[in-house]
Amino acid sequence: MKQVILFLLVFLSLLPGGCQAGEKGKEAQPAESITLPQPALDGKLSLEKALLSRRSVRDFNDQALTLSQLSQLLWAAQGITDPQGFRTAPSAGALYPLEVYVVAGKVEGLPAGVYKYRPRGHQVVRVLSGDRRKEVARAALDQEALKQGAVVLLFSGVYERTSWKYAERAERYVAIEVGHAAQNVLLQATALGLGAVPMGAFQDEEIKKVAALLEDERPLLLVPVGVPSR
Repeated sequence: MKQVILFLLVFLSLLPGGCQAGEKGKEAQPAESITLPQPALDGKLSLEKALLSRRSVRDFNDQALTLSQLSQLLWAAQGITDPQGFRTAPSAGALYPLEVYVVAGKVEGLPAGVYKYRPRGHQVVRVLSGDRRKEVARAALDQEALKQGAVVLLFSGVYERTSWKYAERAERYVAIEVGHAAQNVLLQATALGLGAVPMGAFQDEEIKKVAALLEDERPLLLVPVGVPSR
C-alpha cells in the first residue's frame, strides 16, 4: 500500500499544476513566485570548449548575476525539455528526486533570500527573505566561496521518490543524479563566463535549518556561483 501511495504522489507531481511528491507544509500555502526569463537554447560557446575551460572557481568578485543568468543555471540543473516532463539531467525511472534551492545574495531584480526552483513553469518561489550566504558558509566549514558567490545553488533529494521503485539502490541513484545535475550547472556557468565549484562538506541538519528544507529533503550538494576574480 505504501508503494502505491508513493507512486501516485510521483505521478501527480508530473502533471501540469500538480504538487511535487513530498512538498507539503510551507509550499501548500500562498508563496511569492517569480517567473524566470526563458532560457537560451543555443549559446555562443561550444560544449567542447566549455569542457576544455571548466575549472573549479572559489574566488569571486562583488558583481551581481543577472536574472537571465540565474534562469539559465537553473534550467541547466533541472529544466524541463520535453512535453512529457523530461529534464536536462537524466533520472532513474524519470522519478526526479532532486530539488534545487537558490540562496540568492546578489541577483539583479531578485531580492536576497532563499528560493525554491519549480521546473514546471520555470519559476522560483521565495522560501525565506534576506541574505543567508554567511549562514550557509557557517554550516559548511566557513568556506569563503559560499560567502563570495553571488548565489549558492543547493541541491536536495527526496529519496522516497526513487526508493518506492528501486528500494535500497535509491541512495546510489540519487547520488548519481546530483552529479549529473551539478555538472550541467558547472558547464553552463563556464559557458556564461561565470565561475562555480561543487562543495559537499557541510553539516546536514544546519543546512536544512538555514534553507528551510522540507522534512523529507536531504541536502546533497552546494554550488556557489559568481563572477570570477581576475
